[in-house]
Amino acid sequence: MAELIRVLIADDDPLVRVGLSLVLGAAPEIQIVGEAGDGAEAVELARRLRPDVVLMDVRMPRTDGLAATAELRRDGPAPAIVVLTTFDTDENLLGALRLGANGFLLKDIAPTEILDAVRRAAAGESILAPSVVPRLIGYAVARDPESDGGRGSRASAVLDRLTEREREVAEAVATGRSNAEIGAELHMSVPTVKAYVSRLLDKLGCANRVQVAILVHESRTGK
Repeated sequence: MAELIRVLIADDDPLVRVGLSLVLGAAPEIQIVGEAGDGAEAVELARRLRPDVVLMDVRMPRTDGLAATAELRRDGPAPAIVVLTTFDTDENLLGALRLGANGFLLKDIAPTEILDAVRRAAAGESILAPSVVPRLIGYAVARDPESDGGRGSRASAVLDRLTEREREVAEAVATGRSNAEIGAELHMSVPTVKAYVSRLLDKLGCANRVQVAILVHESRTGK
């Protein structure tokens, strides 16, 4: 039997919360442990209920999803946070990922994709809506290194600490590939990939795989 995945849903629209609860609750390995109507409540419930995954809306009253993500990340890398929003803006995308969100999805995705995202987030993987990946890469690669506050150069210096094999895994993580896909590409077992990813997070000081991806993309501006 699959290990139970405990999920907290944070969205100010009760209909969205009901819909997500019905979709996710239909999976036997997923348990909805709570629902929050704003970011402040999401933080309080996450600290009290300790879910494995939080589905976090961006625009909510009192405390928005980005502020709630930042608050939870001050506590540590758990839980996995997947931003699920209607507002597909660069500010929301980059803000969420820099603050430590494990993924960024749009609310128009299919129910099966939401289920897959929750499972992958619980397994420690990063999740990005396919439509935002080119924007994330384009933003990092096209940015002027003279005007980015030196982030590109600093990211490049940090990645220089990695071994050749670690760098290969980091580059694969930056494309959004799953552990299984990375293993197939680099001829490694999935447990070995997981071990490498854990080592990357530790060496690079990243909270999750998405931050590794951002470092990789930013490093290209420092070359």
